[in-house]
Amino acid sequence: MKYDKNLFFINGRFATQRLTGVQRYAFEITRRLPFSAIRVVSPQPVAAEYKFLENVTVVDQFGKFAHKSGLGHLWEQIALPRWVSKEDLLWSPCGSGPLAIKNQVVTIHDIANLEHPEWFNSWFAKWYSFLVPRLVNKVKKVIVVSAFTKTRLAEITGISSEKISVIHNGIDERFVPKSRDEIDNTRKFLGIPNPNYMLSLSSLEPRKNLHRLLEAWSLICNKIPNDVWLVLAGGKGKSTVFKDLSFGNLPPRVYFTGYVSDEHLPALYSGAIAFAYVSLYEGFGLPPLEAMACGAPVITSNTTSIPEVVGDAAILVNPYDTEEIADSIYKLVENASLREQLRLQGLKRARRFNWDNTAKQTWELLNSAMEE
Repeated sequence: MKYDKNLFFINGRFATQRLTGVQRYAFEITRRLPFSAIRVVSPQPVAAEYKFLENVTVVDQFGKFAHKSGLGHLWEQIALPRWVSKEDLLWSPCGSGPLAIKNQVVTIHDIANLEHPEWFNSWFAKWYSFLVPRLVNKVKKVIVVSAFTKTRLAEITGISSEKISVIHNGIDERFVPKSRDEIDNTRKFLGIPNPNYMLSLSSLEPRKNLHRLLEAWSLICNKIPNDVWLVLAGGKGKSTVFKDLSFGNLPPRVYFTGYVSDEHLPALYSGAIAFAYVSLYEGFGLPPLEAMACGAPVITSNTTSIPEVVGDAAILVNPYDTEEIADSIYKLVENASLREQLRLQGLKRARRFNWDNTAKQTWELLNSAMEE
């Protein structure tokens, strides 16, 4: 079955995957688009988080594992183009798309895999170094989520900057300061040992710089009250994407929660003394903004896109300087007035970003691309 011409198709690989990272971006925007005008094409029936989607077409030509391995890329390059006609516009929201479709808008979230292939599985890095430059130069328009990514993408791939549009990510309205009861219930559910905790949330992968965060913690954990813990939340990065990561001997009072489901994130942020995010490279950096929206003071990196996102509402540190990271953690734990100042600045900053605006700008750009 084929649909009428001049419809917007969405590359729906994301809808079979866990709701994190770029999948969050696709989820938040897609659920705000007019369903009558879009068709989502997926290699599998959508995951539970995406059941809101209507008009999902399942094109399952590579079996039930197409969303878990390199077969997903094969599906994207071979099966998906057979479904979308030349008159239709395809939006690929998660950093990759079929090279066979020119009438396409692709969102590039970052190009860490081009700039730092050493952080990734070699197969993954080689594939994206082949795909991304060709894809962005072929499609109609490219969306990026920060001015930083626009600059780097143009420099590395040679694409004209006029072809690239910056549309910032947003924050879901659920990310607001939560009540003490909600915070306590979430802490107990996740098994966090103490109500006083410094939080870091990210996938466990090399560029998130957790080794240096742990080293910084080891420098100051005996200088701060002994009831303050460092909580690391997040699942392990996919072995098909990222290099293996192990932490060796951990310093005292460190707790790993593992992957935290969406429903628990606002309360987890809200209960934190402060939030530390010292990533080495980000195309946007959503967790610091979500933490700010929940009232957590933020320490984060002074590199890549992050200063563009957090402005002057966070403590910015050199993510390669362990002592500077440690110093900032110590100051926040010991200085209640500084925490309150950053809390208020963060709440104000976070209000500048919302998914309704992101979806509106994206929809306008898709319509503009269709009309060209």
